Amino acid sequence: MSLPFTERYSSIKNRLGATYSSAKQFEADSYHILDIEIDENGVETCQTGLCELNNSQIALLKYHEIPDFLKGNPYVVHGYRSMLPFSLCMKSLLFWSNETLNIWSHLGGFFIFLLLLLWDNLITLPRLGGSFSDHLIMTIGLVCFMFCMLCSTGFHIFCCHSERASRRWLAVDMTGVSIGIIGCYLPAVHYAFYCLSIWRDVYMFVITILSACTLGFQLHPRFFTHAWFYPRMAVYVGLVAYGIIPTVHWIVLNGGMSSVLVKLFIPKVTMMYLLGGLAFSFYITQFPERMFPGRFDFVGSSHQLWHLLIVVAFCYWHKAGQEILVYRIAHECHA
Repeated sequence: MSLPFTERYSSIKNRLGATYSSAKQFEADSYHILDIEIDENGVETCQTGLCELNNSQIALLKYHEIPDFLKGNPYVVHGYRSMLPFSLCMKSLLFWSNETLNIWSHLGGFFIFLLLLLWDNLITLPRLGGSFSDHLIMTIGLVCFMFCMLCSTGFHIFCCHSERASRRWLAVDMTGVSIGIIGCYLPAVHYAFYCLSIWRDVYMFVITILSACTLGFQLHPRFFTHAWFYPRMAVYVGLVAYGIIPTVHWIVLNGGMSSVLVKLFIPKVTMMYLLGGLAFSFYITQFPERMFPGRFDFVGSSHQLWHLLIVVAFCYWHKAGQEILVYRIAHECHA
């Protein structure tokens, strides 16, 4: 039976001084990757004392037993991992916890987009007669989605390692969100303004600047604290909402809502925003677990629904991008 977290955490703090000298002694035998301490000999130790040294099993804790840095959703009552060394973080890939579906939904998403990347480049685009730029744009878009999936997976695996690792991997996760949004914008802007290269380049430049600013905000020391949750969300919502501007401009340039092209693709843009809005509404409201605390600890929580809808939205947007590519191949630009 595991000790209550407060007692366990106190024991960790009490041995920090002692483990500092041992960390120096064995420094050559370990290394760090994004604040995850890895022992070359057995990947078992945690010489910094920031995570549990002697765990051989993964203990699942309740919300009141976990440290503050792991808290965020009090309606998910049980199933938390805490202070695990690298080996047990990796072992938890095959261990049922309240993070299991969060991990595997986006790890599975990574493989979905990898298969789509191979299928598009080897089968779909050659069959359509796609150019080198078509291969490049589709590939970059899917690589952005894959990067987003891996960053999210890494966070949900390693957030329980230590407070320092949790914050570092949250930054990685949010960077992945930014890159995923870029993956949505890139093919959309490229093909929507395919025949209007000046506007295509303008919007590409603006999106690049906005994305760089979003990544720059992450350098602020308080950006990933609980106190900045809503400002942090506002930054990413703003980055997504910006897409309304080039969409409206695209409608005007193509003759308004009566245009055949607009009628064909504006429903897809609308559906994408609806999917994104639905996903975000689950994320921000913590529904359904808010209504039934403890009932959705392992399956059906808001964050799991958010993950699933993001994968669905990315797949839907990729399919829409293929359809506008087919349209562009069939309808050449007028001089």
